[in-house]
Amino acid sequence: MARTRTPVVTGWFTDDTVPTAEFRLLGTRCTACASVFFPRADDVCRNPVCPGGGELAEFPLSPRGRVWSYTDGRYRPPAPYVSDPEAPWEPYTLVAVELAAEAMVVLGQAAPGVTTADLAVGTEVEVVPGVLNEDDEHIWTTWNWRPVAGEERS
Repeated sequence: MARTRTPVVTGWFTDDTVPTAEFRLLGTRCTACASVFFPRADDVCRNPVCPGGGELAEFPLSPRGRVWSYTDGRYRPPAPYVSDPEAPWEPYTLVAVELAAEAMVVLGQAAPGVTTADLAVGTEVEVVPGVLNEDDEHIWTTWNWRPVAGEERS
């Protein structure tokens, strides 16, 4: 039986079957104040000084940013993350990425194989499709950050 590729959170990123170069996180942008939000704001603008009267339109975020901070996770995360308590634990790398054009920082896991030794504050990274978990029926998709090819660690 074929498993269904299912986003962990619907509407937060493009379909992961697009070419990697076209994969994007999806935020929203207020037409009244130009504020950009991720996670999405679909009901009301969260900018407290917005004049109001605008609409929230889907807005693809920049595909690249710079590492703002990073760390490794050395514990089993709580739900909704899935972790088999019988399997040996493997640390994972978390990356906070500054998207300059959107004036925001977005958190996400590093791509498989990327460790804290591969990162430094200021390293250019790109968003790529990822897999959070798999079960008998689904491949649960998400986003990951990976250093841009040729980017040197400082």
